[in-house]
Amino acid sequence: MKSRSRTLAVALLSGTLLAGVTAVPASSALPRPADRTDAAHINNYADMLDRHGSPTVALPGDADDNNPVNVFADRGAWHAYALPKAGDRAAYGGFTGPLYIAQEYPWWLSKAFSRIRLTESGKVLDLAAGGAPHFTSLPGRLLQSYDLGRGLRLTLELRFSSRRTALVRAEVRNTGRESRTLGAGWTGSLLRPAEAPMKDAPSLRATGRGVGVDFAKVRETWDYLTDGTERFEITHREPVRTTVDGDTYRTEAAAPVTLKPGGSHSFDWTESYTFTAQERSREASEVRSALARPAAAAGAGNARWHRYVDSVTRGVPAGQRRTAVKSLETLVTNWRGAAGRIEHDGITPSLSYKWFTGGVWSWDTWKQAVGTARFEPALAQEQIRAMFDHQIRADSAVRPQDAGMIPDAVFYNDTSQGGGNWNERNSKPPLAAWSVWEVFTRSGDIRFLREMYPKLTAYQAWWYRNRDHDRNGLAEYGATVDPLNATPEDQRLAAAWESGMDNAPRFDKELGTGVLPNTGPDGKVVGYSVNQESVDLNAYLAADQGYLARIAGVLGKRGEAKRWGDRSRATHTAVREQMYDPASGWFYDKALGGPGLLTARGRGIEGALPLWSGSASKAQARAVRGKLTDPAEFGTRVPFPTVAKSSPYFAPTRYWRGPVWLDQAYFAQGGLRRYGYGRDADALTGRLLTNAGGLSGNGPVMENYDPTTGAPLNSPNFSWSAALLLPMLTRGE
Repeated sequence: MKSRSRTLAVALLSGTLLAGVTAVPASSALPRPADRTDAAHINNYADMLDRHGSPTVALPGDADDNNPVNVFADRGAWHAYALPKAGDRAAYGGFTGPLYIAQEYPWWLSKAFSRIRLTESGKVLDLAAGGAPHFTSLPGRLLQSYDLGRGLRLTLELRFSSRRTALVRAEVRNTGRESRTLGAGWTGSLLRPAEAPMKDAPSLRATGRGVGVDFAKVRETWDYLTDGTERFEITHREPVRTTVDGDTYRTEAAAPVTLKPGGSHSFDWTESYTFTAQERSREASEVRSALARPAAAAGAGNARWHRYVDSVTRGVPAGQRRTAVKSLETLVTNWRGAAGRIEHDGITPSLSYKWFTGGVWSWDTWKQAVGTARFEPALAQEQIRAMFDHQIRADSAVRPQDAGMIPDAVFYNDTSQGGGNWNERNSKPPLAAWSVWEVFTRSGDIRFLREMYPKLTAYQAWWYRNRDHDRNGLAEYGATVDPLNATPEDQRLAAAWESGMDNAPRFDKELGTGVLPNTGPDGKVVGYSVNQESVDLNAYLAADQGYLARIAGVLGKRGEAKRWGDRSRATHTAVREQMYDPASGWFYDKALGGPGLLTARGRGIEGALPLWSGSASKAQARAVRGKLTDPAEFGTRVPFPTVAKSSPYFAPTRYWRGPVWLDQAYFAQGGLRRYGYGRDADALTGRLLTNAGGLSGNGPVMENYDPTTGAPLNSPNFSWSAALLLPMLTRGE
């Protein structure tokens, strides 16, 4: 995208940044919203997502490993909640869950672990005596309201007060004419996993201030990972007594409360989930603070979410602001605080999909940070650091030949700890410099540029050292030297993953995709390349080189800025002159070692990337624009499918063989704008927002969509979709 002409001045971010996320300077060109706390402002965005649901088994998910309940988390917590189903009396008085993450995998701890019950004269009050309760999700909190009849009302409010703790406030109000004396208690039961050894992991125990759940050590690589140090704990503000009976507990307030007419009382408690004793020690002070001043903790949370909402809706047309707030909520729920081998806060692809829960991916991170920077630049910086923490170093004992590489995926556990999801078999497309620059335009933090610049240059160097087989300046996707890349088929699969377009037709073995070894000066194999130079990869590299020139310029490195600018222009030229087919008006991958373009594999959305990167000539952009707007090509009901509708390989529901991915839609519409086709970009984006199933209603933001019907596909509550919707909604501004 074209650079913004902004004056980046230094102004401190507001003090509501979360513990563990370092405050950074913010751009004064982005006026900070007023610290409004008026309910009407937030109430405009009630129930952006349907967050109602009650689990019946501990393991969430359908046949596709998707959790059908849209949960809520905040501040990087590793546990989440939802609202009860309407009519599910067994869940009344509590919040659904929590859903906790056993290091890498989500599990339900309970249907509703902490359900309040009120008594009067020894009789349990019916929470629905005055009618059906109301359950509402607002940005930053979940609410419940009960009419108990005879002038009593109960409201429950859950929000996160820190990175490991949720604060629940239960207010009982007497609107009647007589004083009322009430007892309060809480109860809950474990939703124990069905199979061993997970079945025996959780155990209840009473504490002096509530109840705790300890977890035994379980190392089931693909299902459940605990170290025996994890704990979930309820802590009450007021004195309580707790008894445990098997998998059920009961907590009673030590003393009743008397409410005069018009009076109220708030029962406050925290719900914390921690991985280690060290975390618990740190969290103890957060719990004490929240319970000592619960109204202040609630107010700080409200102010922070008002700031978030104001930030993501600024410049968005009124009719699309709810989609912007839904995107915000999606990103925040997928935020995980530093834990295990994830050393800085990151955003996971989706808490709703088993395999995306406990890790961060590099390609996802570059895109997610661009969206996150619009409401919390410090968190955007942390995400980028979370990946660069694991950049391969020259002194690596395992892969020194990969110095500079960023691994594909980083999880709570690396392979030495029994983690199966950690992936260094491949990297991901190089958009890191773009991401860093976009975050800088929101933060104005030159220190961050200075920190990242040498790491970005090392990453660029790795691509050309390990992924340019014939040293002609056009790179290829490939695979690392790794035990999991033992065969040519392993290597081809890793290369397809490295592209991010795992099963796209252009990587089909049946269509001629193979791999070749790359060697270093000493003749040793340093990696593998597929036998094609990919147009998207080289467009990304050209763009990132341009962003490195800008970064070097800001840092006062004039000579390096010029060299990066020259390098970028050379890569743009190579893409423009060697990867475009004038006969079909599209950009394609190129056969390695020859001039042939791989046109027989059909047109893919990657052919639009040279518009986004600025590599295309005006005439080429005009031809590409024709294909992007053609209903028989990419101008489908939901525009920008990953494979053209005209392609013999088009399959509208098969992952990268047809579905619309919002990152590729973002790049395509951004490319149209870059070359002056703003009206086309507006029309296509408007059609996408209207026709993508559930996007404008209360359905989740999805991983991708059927381009012919708009049906939602694959993972719900998907982060990079949500992240890039934010700039799409403001036309890239």
